[in-house]
Amino acid sequence: MPQATFRPGSLVKARGREWVVLPEERPDVLRLRPLGGSDEDATRIYVPLEPVPPQPATFAPPDPKKAGTHEAGLLLRDALRLKLRAGAGPFRSFGNLCVEPRAYQLVPLLMALKLDTVRLLIADDVGIGKTIEAALIVRELLDRGEIRRMSVLCPPHLCDQWKQELQSKFNIHAEVVRTGTAGRLERGLPSGRSLFEAHPFTVVSLDYIKSDRRRESFLTSCPEFVVIEEAHTCVQGNPGTRHQRYQLLKGLAADPDRHMVMLTATPHSGDDEAFYNLLGLLDPSFRDMRGQTGLIRDAQREKLASHFVQRRRANIAEWKDATLFPDRHTKEETYRLTGDWGSLFTDVLAFAREMVESVRGDSILRQRMNWWAALAMLRCISSSPAAAAIAINTRLKAVEGVTEAEQIAALEQAGVETVFDGESEELFSGDETVPAAHPEAIIPESSAGKKLASFAERALKLRGKAKDPKLATLISIVNALVRDGFNPVVFCRYIATAHYVAEQLQSELSGKAVAIEAVTGELASEEREEKVAALSGEDRRILVATDCLSEGINLQAGFDAVVHYDLSWNPARHEQREGRVDRFGQRSKVVRAVMLYGDNNPVDGAVLRVILRKADVIRKELDVSVPMPTDANKVTQAIMEAVLLRKSSASGAADQLQLAFPKEEAEVDAAWASAREKAKQSNTLFAQRRMRPEEVLPEWRKAVDVLGGEEDVSRFVTVAAKGLGAPLDTGKGFFRLPIRHLPGVLREQLLSNGFPEMMKIAFSHPPAGAEHVHRAHPLVAAISNYISEISLEEGTPDIGSRCGALFTQTVTERTTVYLLRLRSQLEVIRGGDGDQVLLSEECVAVAVRGATSPVLVENADALALMQAGVARNMEPAQRERLLGEAIAAITGLNMAFETIATRRAKELLADHRRVRDAGKTKGISYLVTPCLPVDVIGVYVLMPVASF
Repeated sequence: MPQATFRPGSLVKARGREWVVLPEERPDVLRLRPLGGSDEDATRIYVPLEPVPPQPATFAPPDPKKAGTHEAGLLLRDALRLKLRAGAGPFRSFGNLCVEPRAYQLVPLLMALKLDTVRLLIADDVGIGKTIEAALIVRELLDRGEIRRMSVLCPPHLCDQWKQELQSKFNIHAEVVRTGTAGRLERGLPSGRSLFEAHPFTVVSLDYIKSDRRRESFLTSCPEFVVIEEAHTCVQGNPGTRHQRYQLLKGLAADPDRHMVMLTATPHSGDDEAFYNLLGLLDPSFRDMRGQTGLIRDAQREKLASHFVQRRRANIAEWKDATLFPDRHTKEETYRLTGDWGSLFTDVLAFAREMVESVRGDSILRQRMNWWAALAMLRCISSSPAAAAIAINTRLKAVEGVTEAEQIAALEQAGVETVFDGESEELFSGDETVPAAHPEAIIPESSAGKKLASFAERALKLRGKAKDPKLATLISIVNALVRDGFNPVVFCRYIATAHYVAEQLQSELSGKAVAIEAVTGELASEEREEKVAALSGEDRRILVATDCLSEGINLQAGFDAVVHYDLSWNPARHEQREGRVDRFGQRSKVVRAVMLYGDNNPVDGAVLRVILRKADVIRKELDVSVPMPTDANKVTQAIMEAVLLRKSSASGAADQLQLAFPKEEAEVDAAWASAREKAKQSNTLFAQRRMRPEEVLPEWRKAVDVLGGEEDVSRFVTVAAKGLGAPLDTGKGFFRLPIRHLPGVLREQLLSNGFPEMMKIAFSHPPAGAEHVHRAHPLVAAISNYISEISLEEGTPDIGSRCGALFTQTVTERTTVYLLRLRSQLEVIRGGDGDQVLLSEECVAVAVRGATSPVLVENADALALMQAGVARNMEPAQRERLLGEAIAAITGLNMAFETIATRRAKELLADHRRVRDAGKTKGISYLVTPCLPVDVIGVYVLMPVASF
């Protein structure tokens, strides 16, 4: 028989058993799935080499002699629904997800599906789930056959996280492309073939691919879909790295058919040029909006609304999903510079002022060297004794062999990276080393040099909580958090401080069974990930980290509190830190954030008063984090000048309330007012008409109706566990599943895949330590596959039965429920070789009451019928006779079943066209054909009590 007759969804008999044909591109190959198996059980056969050619097959009716209970029938029905991968409905991808997206996360997906070429900027707030939203679009277009390859471009430290997210949640197995892996991936490839052609799914380091040579090669062989993470870092227009990134994105956007999804939590950083460059990647005409007014700009805003989505936490409340995010409880804790520490700080502050004063009138280079050295000294002594000692002992040297102007520029850049926190919100410093605080102008033999050596020696003697009031306060904070059940992340500015803090905490908490680790920028991203993962597995844990973990890294699975041990001099960094734990997927209902500062430390006081607090006021007013003013470093420098150049008080340090910088604070107020006004105008001008819940929820409910949702999963796992001999035990907010008591084959499968013998699970909002079990969870997949296989083989009808009969008070006339499996072929017609045939499946119930025609029943009604209570016992002979009659009636009902299948195919086509109404301009059309005859999976007879 010609293999062409075996289209996706056809039933065939090969190698002595029946199979379902799955989509396969090669004409002489059949990809086959066992009738009761999953896509993971599929195999491929090369038809010309088969000794017995595959033959058409039909699905056998159930055996009335192997009847079971209706509860077992419902278990089979749930298993078949929950194991669907190519499910019918408006979305093709939901069956392939290993994460349960929330309704609000469908908005970018629906927006993307209405665009011929997807160009989308997702600017949702930190922690809402931009990764999931972008990957949903990728997975949907893959499963619709519209793309075959994709790349994620991201900062190097996020590569492994993206790879893990794609694999674990979306079944997309991507290769990481960066300096250390590219050579291996290219090895053995034919000459002229790009690794991006050989490996369809890649996660690419922006720093690796940005160079001119690699950029041109990538543009030549780039996949048709690209996701750009942290897109705001690519559009600054500055020379150097960011300019190269922008040229890369411009080259990608130049192809009008390339799909691009850009992600950022800060689309507008106060830099108008950068923002409009970013919009221009969506459509070149958006770049011109900067100078437009009136009706022209209104029209462009309307057009932009189809490409730009931005939501804050407050926007999610209307989706009834706000409970998915924890409540963030913030608190401030202070320490005082007292004793030896206070004395040292007072002496260092006086010396720093002398350093700055001593070079007035000297060369600009000498002035700037002493300025940066003084500032580094103050910042590091405010951080920790360890950082202070290293800074004081490290010489700040001028660059040799270049002009003085070039030396000054290099000095300024180094100061910005190590003393300040980078040039702007977009360009956070990645340098966590302690800056030099020993200027070249001061030689060791001088009195100043001896004084610095004395400072370093005194600083080292301050280690430990007895003499370090900042550390003592931290220990108190951490003890309270651990006592309250929290697992905190302690953020430090410098590597030396992080190690110092971790060592001190380990010593202090050594007898309290708390695991403590330090993770800093010294480690490669893979090593950081391994350390964090290992620590997350401990019962009680504390992570001490530098800001290498504050941007883009997911910490919510293992941690639920943040302590700012060192103040950041950029308010956006604080939000980034807290956003590591306060985000989608956090299992704790409350997260805590504690900001620690010295209440008589003038450095902390200046930063707190004129940077952090002013930013917080604007954030609360506008419900958006406003970036530092464009001239952020000038602002910070002005404040530090006020600290360094003001006259010393008798005590050196002063209470925060006594700090006064009238001139500098007025300048800062003006800068913040400008930043606030820009943010306000941007929010008004680019406020988008978001999709409302009433537009999205119907599509969401259709998908859940076909595939099964939270209630279905809860019912299925609970009933299945009981039927399989491992009933759930109720805990506080979770259940315990004794996997060791499950049947041998299933138990060994789960244990070999890393499941514990006693597993804590929850079906919604799991507490820390419990697994969130949703329809795509591996546990659900394993149990549903096991039950459907043994049920369809009719080996154990008490667990999953294909037929049954009972007396019940639920019905007033004889009612037969037929469980049907519908398969449809979805053809995507592009013309030529681009046509594709996909498979859609669903499991539905139809009811025949008395002598009426079969009627498709809603899932809620089917559930009620299948859960009908038994009114009295039925004799086996009577049950077998009733089932025999119902099964014999199938022949006469086949036409009605096929009518239902045809109607569902038309509805599938309508759903498909409705959510993906783009493509028409490219000549793409769709055709849906039901696979007939329909599979009758189960037959269940309900008899009214009064009838006998």
